[in-house]
Amino acid sequence: MSIDELKYWLALAKIQSIGPIKFQKILDYFPNLGEFWSASLSEIIEAGIEPRFAEDIIMKRDGIDPDKELAGVQKFGISLITLNDKSYPKLLKEIYAAPPLLYCFGKLDLDNDFPLAVVGTRKITTYGKQVTETIAGQLAAAGITIISGLALGIDACAHQAAVDNGGKTIAVLGSSLDDIFPATNRRLAKNIIDAGGAIISEFPLGTRAFKSNFPRRNRIISGLSLGTLVTEAGIKSGALITARYALEQNREVFAVPGNIFNPLCAGPNYLIKEGAKSVSTAADVLETLNLKQARTYQQLKIVMPENETEKIILEILSAEPLHVDKLSQLAKLDISVINSAIAVMEMKGMIKNLGGQVYVKAR
Repeated sequence: MSIDELKYWLALAKIQSIGPIKFQKILDYFPNLGEFWSASLSEIIEAGIEPRFAEDIIMKRDGIDPDKELAGVQKFGISLITLNDKSYPKLLKEIYAAPPLLYCFGKLDLDNDFPLAVVGTRKITTYGKQVTETIAGQLAAAGITIISGLALGIDACAHQAAVDNGGKTIAVLGSSLDDIFPATNRRLAKNIIDAGGAIISEFPLGTRAFKSNFPRRNRIISGLSLGTLVTEAGIKSGALITARYALEQNREVFAVPGNIFNPLCAGPNYLIKEGAKSVSTAADVLETLNLKQARTYQQLKIVMPENETEKIILEILSAEPLHVDKLSQLAKLDISVINSAIAVMEMKGMIKNLGGQVYVKAR
């Protein structure tokens, strides 16, 4: 996307009354947002925006300078990912009201990863710290990307456990990237980026950490993830909102059982009673998500062949069993290249190993 077009995405995101649904309506009617910026009231209404909102949009639009918004993002070195970009996370794109624009520090590249949200209370106890450090650390060491919210307590503990175990972690903020909140976790934010992760937000520059922002942030945490794990949380904790979003998004929900007399264990205990998967080790999560070989996949990804190799293999394979030697011959590729590719493709669920180095197409 051109810089000239991107500045209008930034400007549109600045209008608070335009949420993801209205943003999408505007995109559908004005594929070029530059046209929207000079559109009349009647044209905006024709795009499906209610008259009272259309009037508010025009009034606020007149006070926003798209070039200034772009300059602010460039000043902070923020990367931008729009809903139309190929780099937009595939899992997040599946959710209802996906954020149209993501602001990013670091590298947000999750499409070949196995992301899992780990969330919980800010009022972390010794038990919660021990549980989160252990399970999140083991998951990170196994190749799972940890998603959380950079809040005090469980969130920060989960991020740190991922970093300490050589893993990747993504933090989703309830404020804009020019106001990393809480300030006490800014060093952690830097460590997350240095470890190959990212700090992201859907909020435009100048957005403070208002309480109403956090449910919106929570839907992104769960939306980026294959599942959500709650390690310690009260019954009214925002972590349960994240778990509810995960269920609505058809993702797995996990919870660590705890002391029935401890209010901070009431959240996970309630989730388990309602059908969440009870876990006590990282292996419980890996088994449920069928990700026992996640670390192997992460290592293979380093020497992973180009997508063209996978394309060739899929064109050759069918429902009829084919030996790897024959596959190599038909593909006219070295056996080492074929072996590397099929190992990755099997973990992706693209092909099936019938034993004896014989393979078929899985789908």
